[in-house]
Amino acid sequence: MSSILADLSFRMYSEPDRFKIDHFDRLPDPLILLVFNKVGDVKALGRCCVVSRRFHSLVSQVDNVIVRVDCVISDDDSNSSDSSADKANGAFSTLFRLVFGGIVKPLQALGQLLGPNRTALVSGSSSALPSSLAVGASQEDGGADQGGVTHHSPTQVLKNFCEIRLLRIELPSGELGIEDGVLLKWRADFGSTLDNCVILGASSVIQPKTGNAGDDDNYNGDDVDDNGSIPDSFYTNGGLKLRVVWTISSLIAASARHYLLQPIISEHKTLENLVLTDADGQGVLHMNSDQLEELRVKPLSASLASKRTLVPALNMRLWYAAHLELPDGVVLKGATLVAIRPTEQSPKKEPSDVSWVSTAFEEPYRTAARMLVKRRTYCLEMNSF
Repeated sequence: MSSILADLSFRMYSEPDRFKIDHFDRLPDPLILLVFNKVGDVKALGRCCVVSRRFHSLVSQVDNVIVRVDCVISDDDSNSSDSSADKANGAFSTLFRLVFGGIVKPLQALGQLLGPNRTALVSGSSSALPSSLAVGASQEDGGADQGGVTHHSPTQVLKNFCEIRLLRIELPSGELGIEDGVLLKWRADFGSTLDNCVILGASSVIQPKTGNAGDDDNYNGDDVDDNGSIPDSFYTNGGLKLRVVWTISSLIAASARHYLLQPIISEHKTLENLVLTDADGQGVLHMNSDQLEELRVKPLSASLASKRTLVPALNMRLWYAAHLELPDGVVLKGATLVAIRPTEQSPKKEPSDVSWVSTAFEEPYRTAARMLVKRRTYCLEMNSF
């Protein structure tokens, strides 16, 4: 009996010794970094930082980072400088308030998100309270706010990363307020100025088996043209005016995002790919390694009217379809595709080259773009603004 007890005692105290080694510590640093790069999200990486000193040192070496902006918070420290700017902006501010009032507040928020010492992005927005966007962090991540959450701007969060190559910033929603059922998507590529922009819009979207015959009969025979000709009614019923608003507001949103990315681009020399998008998938601003380096070498031209990059004189090509049915059964009514390039770049490119246009969006909108570019092309011009 005593021998059995002795044996049990031996087992109770000697067997756990086998597990004193933490086998996770035996993993090489490159393998852990590979895992962290797959995680990407800054808040999740923040939690990893508090696990151990080793993790803390490795997280700063992550080269693939995703920053998801959580919320819009009020800014009570705003001063009266905005009101004086209102008067200085004159007619442009008045026009902007009338036409683009719905997008002012998110643009202001973006301005205060990436430029903590900047004034509001678009002056003359009396209808919008000053606000800022923030990345939330719980107390577990090192926060110590009253509600258990503290907020930091992406510039503050990213300063702890020294080797970022791929950066994605995601806003909580798109800047452009549109009505339910309306489709509006854009993608813009920038260097020190706008390289190109593609805008896809539709006055309504009918999902498969949700529309009825009456919906499809809303357009008369003059509105439907197989070769993509724009009917006369398009000019008289506000269709053209609406597309102009979509185009200008998308360009303003894109140029505002570009202008306010300057601090991040200048501080992170290792950046090779930068995307600023939103959770709605409405707009995407993209910059590759050559475009990022161009901005570092050649300063951008800022608009005098607001805190955004100056949009150069543009050449635009437009394609229109009153009724566009996609292969998956989705129907776009009043579908419009606009391809935009600076006037000074146009002679360098073949006019027939539209590959960059048809690949600007993900499916099913990529297919829609490919279908639209086969239709009749309309050319427009726009002055710098």
